[in-house]
This record gives sequence, structure tokens and C-alpha cells, in this order.
Amino acid sequence: MLDQRKKTDYVSWVLLVTLLLFAIEISFFHPGVLFSLSISVGVIYVGRKKWHRRKGKWLFWLGCLMLAIHVLTMMTARFVIVALLCYAIWQLFQSKRHPTVIRPTMAETSYGGEEMVRRQPLFQNVWVGRQVTPEQAYEWNDVNIQTGIGDTVIDVSYTVLPKGEAVIIVRGLIGNIQVLVPYEIETRLVHSAIFGAVSLFGKEQGRMFNETLIYQTSSYDQAEQRLKIVTSTIIGNVEVKRV
Repeated sequence: MLDQRKKTDYVSWVLLVTLLLFAIEISFFHPGVLFSLSISVGVIYVGRKKWHRRKGKWLFWLGCLMLAIHVLTMMTARFVIVALLCYAIWQLFQSKRHPTVIRPTMAETSYGGEEMVRRQPLFQNVWVGRQVTPEQAYEWNDVNIQTGIGDTVIDVSYTVLPKGEAVIIVRGLIGNIQVLVPYEIETRLVHSAIFGAVSLFGKEQGRMFNETLIYQTSSYDQAEQRLKIVTSTIIGNVEVKRV
């Protein structure tokens, strides 16, 4: 809880400093921008009020485009973009050295007199960072996440999959996905990528360019324990490996 509060404080301070820099630049260097920004906001407001009409939609998106152009012409906006990119690169570098290890927990909650068990997901949605499952026994929960930049490693050999079909869904922008599967588990892979490659049980499937591939082991449909892997990336490789 303390770490979350610190992160919230950091974000608040960053937002305040950013707003202060925008105010200083507008007041002392580009006072005319304030009028342009007001026009853009006014167009967005009118378009939102008339959203049910085609003209309203056009006005709304025109206002958004005007606002984006005016903001991006400011030096503060460029500085913020560069700072965010540097921060993302630094976080990615740190995550490579010290990946986040996920240890799921459970908490009991009561809804209307009925006891419910809330399970902690194995992974969280992250903008930047590398996430891996722990190198020790852990309780399985289905995975369904979106990631930004970074790698994801899921080792299924340290857990016991339930009977039926276990599911892993990972959607990412840039980064590699690796899934380590025990030999006795029948597996199905559905992967979509703009650019990348697939390695399935030691066999390279070649480069992909805006493609979708579907593979499954021969006894997948009849197996009591099955693992379905659904992945999609813009740029990145996917490896499914036996361990």
C-alpha cells in the first residue's frame, strides 16, 4: 500500500510540474496559443453536444486534431514526450535485469451473503516491464493481459493445470513471449503478429508479416488437460518450449 501511495504521489507531482511548465510557456513565450487552445476546446465541446449527428462527430474529431497539433507545437510537450521515452527505455533496461516475479494470493469477499473468493491474477497489465512466473510451485490462474513494451515468461512446469482447458492470453505491442510447457500437456497456439517469428517446440516456423498462425498437438481435442495459448504482438517473437 505504501508503494502505491508513493507512486500516486510521484504521478501527482509530475502532472503538477507539467501543468506548471505549460502555464509558464503559454504566459511568457506563446500567449497566442491560449486563444487557439480555447477554439479547439470549443469545437470539441460543440461536437460532443451534437455527437448524435454526423456533423457533431466531424467537429469533435476536428477539435481533437486541432488540440493535438497546438499542444505538440509547444516545447513543453516535446520535452515531456522525450522524458517519457527515456523513462520507458530506463524501465525496460531495469526490467531486463530485475524482472517482476508474480506470486498470486487469494482473498475472501462476501457479496449479498454469498462467499466469493477473489484470486490475484498471475500477471498485471503493464506499460513497460518484464514479467515472469516464480521459479517455485504456484497456484494456477488463467492469464489474460495486455502489455506495452517488455517480455513475458510463463513457466507452466511449476504449477498444476486444472482438468479441461487452461488459457493464456497475452496481447502486447513490442516484446517477446515465452511459454514453457511440460511434455505431458497437449497444447494449442493461436498467434497473430505484424512482424515477428514463432518457435514451437524447438521448430522455427519462420518470419511473420501481418499473419495469424494456428497450431495444436495431435491429441489436443481428446486430452483431459489442455493448454490454449492466444498471443498477439505488433513486433515480437513467440516461443513455446517443452521442459
